[in-house]
Formats: sequence, C-alpha cells, structure tokens
Amino acid sequence: MQTPIVLVFAGNDPSGGAGIGADIQTLASIGCHTAPVVTCVTVQDTCNVIENFHLSGEQVIAQAEAVLSDMSIGVCKIGLLPSVEIIEAVEQVLLKYPQMIVVFDPVLSAGGGKSLVKNPVYKQLLALTTVITPNSIEARCLTNMDCLNLAAAQLIDYGCQSVCITGTHEDTDTVINTLYSQDKKPESWQWRRLAYSYHGSGCTFASSLAGFLAQGVEMLEAVYKAQVYTWHSLEKGFHPGKGQALPNRLINSCNFTQSQTTS
Repeated sequence: MQTPIVLVFAGNDPSGGAGIGADIQTLASIGCHTAPVVTCVTVQDTCNVIENFHLSGEQVIAQAEAVLSDMSIGVCKIGLLPSVEIIEAVEQVLLKYPQMIVVFDPVLSAGGGKSLVKNPVYKQLLALTTVITPNSIEARCLTNMDCLNLAAAQLIDYGCQSVCITGTHEDTDTVINTLYSQDKKPESWQWRRLAYSYHGSGCTFASSLAGFLAQGVEMLEAVYKAQVYTWHSLEKGFHPGKGQALPNRLINSCNFTQSQTTS
C-alpha cells in the first residue's frame, strides 16, 4: 500500500510545539507522509512569538506546485497563513487542484495571545474547505457570533462542508467538541479536562484529522480518531521550556479504547 501523503501549508516554529514541525510529527506517527510548504518563519518559544517573517505568495505557490506536480496527494492541511498575499496564494493552489480534501486550522494567534495574522480574509478559502477546525475563540472571531451553534452555521453558510469546534477555551467542567455538517445533526464528544495549557494542540488535532482522512477514514470516524490521538498526546505532554506544555505526539493512540470518551 502506498503511504498517504498530506500537503501542509504552515509556519515554522523553532520550539517544535506547533506549525510544520508539529504537523510532520503528527502525520508520521499515524502512518502518513507530509509534504510541508512553509508560509513563514517564526521566532518563538513555548511562551510566545517574538517575530514572524513571511514568505511571498510566489514562494508558497512554487513550493506547493513542486510537490503537487510530482506526487499523488489527496488531502491538504492548512495552518498559519500570515498575510492576505499568502491566503490568496493558497487559494490559487486549491482552485487548481479541486479534488483535494481540505482541512483548515484557522490559526489567528499564538498561545501567549500575540496575533499572528495581518488582516485575515478567509471567506474565499472557506468555500474550498472540507472541514474547518477552529477553537471556540476562533469560531467567534471568524463569524462575529457569540453562540457557537450560530457560528458553525455561519461558517457552513460561507461554504465549509463541515465545522468542528473544539471547546478547550470554554468555561465547562469537561471539554466538549462538536462536529457540524451540512444537513446533518451535530455530533458532540466530551473529554476530561487536563491540567495544563498546551502549545500546538490545534495543529495536532487538525493534522491527525487530515491524516485519517488521507487513509480513507469517513469524516465522523476520522474526527473521533483525531480527538483520541490528540487527547492522549496532551495527556502524555511534557514541559521542555518555561511556558506551555507540548503534546507528546510520538505515542500511537490509534488503538485506545472508546471508553475514554462519551458521545
């Protein structure tokens, strides 16, 4: 069997907690190969981002075209797109390869709160998105809707086929993640809330989801398996620096039992 390949647009994080490094690590650990397209080079640690150097739109397109013209790639995962120019570049690539499944993690700020994106205009990408994976803060920011159900409906109205909103930032005893899809009843999962905050949890979830979809797993099951993988990566997380914990993505959680969650 050919190893599934996932095209990834994301920034480089030298701490290895998030960005391209996190995507490669996650996808490799579940049996996928990553074709990484760098959108920016950040200067950051486990506490916050210090600087963010953007590539040009032409450089981003050139990287993507080099691998897409050479490899058979069925799934694309989008992470940090730090400028309108790069957003438009990614849109050009997706329009040229409409067969790709697109998993969009709309990164807006670093774990420390610093904004990473200048003037985000995502609407043109949402119409090309198979599933978007915002946390609750991002979902509200993208739609100006306080109610998460309404925010999900707005994202679907923009063109997303599915929306998975993660609830780590909500004031709830458990973490509740909900998948919304066109013409389907929402599906929710509850997870035990862990003690720490983590750098790269969103990258881990979106990348593992992209990997399972690349393996041919149906959306609902892929979302569940990505949550299993992410939760156990966080549970086994570690503190290599002075800031947030990092997920331990080198575990293989595909075989954990479903007893860890309630639906």
